[in-house]
Amino acid sequence: MDKVLTGIRVLDFSRWFAGPYAATLLAAMGADVVRVERPTGEEERNFGPFAPNGESMLTMVTLANRRGVTLDPLSEKGREIVQQLVKKSDVVLHSYVSGSKEEELLSYDSLKKINPGIIVAKVSGFGSWGPYMQRPCFDTIAQALSGAMSYTGFPDTAPTRSGYAWVDFSTGTHCALGIMFALFHRQKTGRGQFIDVALLDTAVACVAGLAVAAEAKVGGMIRERQGNTSYYNFTDCLKAKDGFVMIGCAGNPIWRRFCRAIGREELKDDPRFKSDQSRFENRHAIQAIAKEWVKDKTMEETMKILESARVPCAKVNSTLEMANDPQVAAREMLIDIPYPNVGNIPVPGVVIKMSETPGGIERPGPRPGEHNEEVYTGILGFTPQKLAELKSEGVI
Repeated sequence: MDKVLTGIRVLDFSRWFAGPYAATLLAAMGADVVRVERPTGEEERNFGPFAPNGESMLTMVTLANRRGVTLDPLSEKGREIVQQLVKKSDVVLHSYVSGSKEEELLSYDSLKKINPGIIVAKVSGFGSWGPYMQRPCFDTIAQALSGAMSYTGFPDTAPTRSGYAWVDFSTGTHCALGIMFALFHRQKTGRGQFIDVALLDTAVACVAGLAVAAEAKVGGMIRERQGNTSYYNFTDCLKAKDGFVMIGCAGNPIWRRFCRAIGREELKDDPRFKSDQSRFENRHAIQAIAKEWVKDKTMEETMKILESARVPCAKVNSTLEMANDPQVAAREMLIDIPYPNVGNIPVPGVVIKMSETPGGIERPGPRPGEHNEEVYTGILGFTPQKLAELKSEGVI
């Protein structure tokens, strides 16, 4: 069965996480993604964690499901090869800094002269204009600038970054969505376009999307760090005998069920807890009651009671527990991909489940230049002699 993006070719020049994740999403839905990296390999191949044989497991995961070639795009012959590949592709994805020679080479204005239907997607820290456009950026930098770190953590700790790269992966998702928009537009008009996605833009959208900016600019309230409790409802992480349990009591129906579950139905009519807002304001009183209720129970006992009352709750999994979670297995969210000399490496499964054109993870991430012969001979018709010449000259 063909996948929804079968027949679409993506040249992926992007680095690190956001751009490669966008490419992974497209590859899972059938796009032929060709990862292009310099002949010596990219810097993230030196980034941990590492497999027992010393290879980066990070790239094994982030580069799954595509083919890989090496190329020096700034060499004279490399530029020619880029142009030939663009003629036979639908999307060019990159993460080069504004003003760099690589960005100039892959600019939409340049590539549309070669292929009027080409779609060029750029992922960067700050986008293609604005006072920060040439600054370097990582996920954590965007977290800091977005304001998210200022209210993450506990009151007596420094502002805290999230433990996972939510800005990178959200940016990659937005980029893939933008590419899909552009492919739909091209289907109607025959024209490509330029897509500009930035880490800070994504982070600000995520923060402002919960009305935090409105809260500050209109309501005059600046959020402060308060640990695991939530604004405007009662949410907390409670310590059981053998671990921690997270609960969420947003809305009066869930609050009433929670009170019944812990044997404190009188709290339903307590004026301190009459609404989400008042429960937020009096969260410390609820914390004391909830902590006392949980402290002598195991996680399993706590979960059984709360789940039977339909109160949202979860034990706090370690990453290994997550990997063995039955719901994760049922949804096929970790797929074991075999790697030579390493063994099976779990990579993320396909998040979007589609009934008619389901996606899939089917090939391991490539080593540098692993598919040079397959791509350059199959797509561009290069002879083995030409490949040997390009390799000897350091072009591929």
